[in-house]
Amino acid sequence: MKKIIALALALLMVGAVLVACGGSQTTTADATKDSAQTAAKGSDLEAVQAKGKLIVGITDFEPMDYQDESGKWIGFDADMAAAFAESLGVKAEFVEIDWDNKVLELDGGTIDCVWNGMTLTDEVTSAMSCSDPYCNNAQVVVVNKNVADKYAQADACKELNFAVESGSAGQEQATAYGFKFTEVKDQATALMEVASGACDAAIIDSLMAAAMVGEGTGYEQLTYTASLNSEEYGVGFRKGSDLTAKLNEFFAAAKADGSMEKVAETYKVQAALIK
Repeated sequence: MKKIIALALALLMVGAVLVACGGSQTTTADATKDSAQTAAKGSDLEAVQAKGKLIVGITDFEPMDYQDESGKWIGFDADMAAAFAESLGVKAEFVEIDWDNKVLELDGGTIDCVWNGMTLTDEVTSAMSCSDPYCNNAQVVVVNKNVADKYAQADACKELNFAVESGSAGQEQATAYGFKFTEVKDQATALMEVASGACDAAIIDSLMAAAMVGEGTGYEQLTYTASLNSEEYGVGFRKGSDLTAKLNEFFAAAKADGSMEKVAETYKVQAALIK
């Protein structure tokens, strides 16, 4: 009887050891798998390639992002984004966003990047992982031609009521100068507000002003006067994103082979490129 009990205890001990070893092996394998999954989740590049598309957050902003007659998104930024996506082996998908919510859209995963003539302000660079700057820009005052001489300098504009894109560099400058302003959806709407007489003036990007107002444009009665600042454009990704380094590599190559210059010439923004 004692021998039987001893044998039974020995078998139980062996079983316990085997279970423990088996449990340990399973735990190690699971941990390795979990680590791999966590690493994959942390790679925006892998996530973009897995879904086969780069989702680009934009607004209607000629000459950077706007639609042609067929509804296709074109412009300097749109064409460059499409080329970058192609370099990753995916397609670019453009999504119009509320500019004021761009960081929320990015962090929430609704979009993969913000690529829309975005000024590299302190607020932007603290909330996003930003690319190297690729274009110079400024915020300018847009008014009717018949009063342009009166508002050639920023100090003379304090009596005006401005239309500015909500959350934009234009709004930031309006606040800095103490101007009265009304927030609107985007810069295209800001121009419409001036053209209709709803607002006296607008503050928009100089690149857009050059393309959208004056002789030969849809806003021939408007012109731009005072320049309020100088700034640079960049593309924004989520904090810690590995797509930022990939885009910087793409920009360097596009400058070296002349393809960025060629796209810029198409939309007449080559003078603003950062060489």
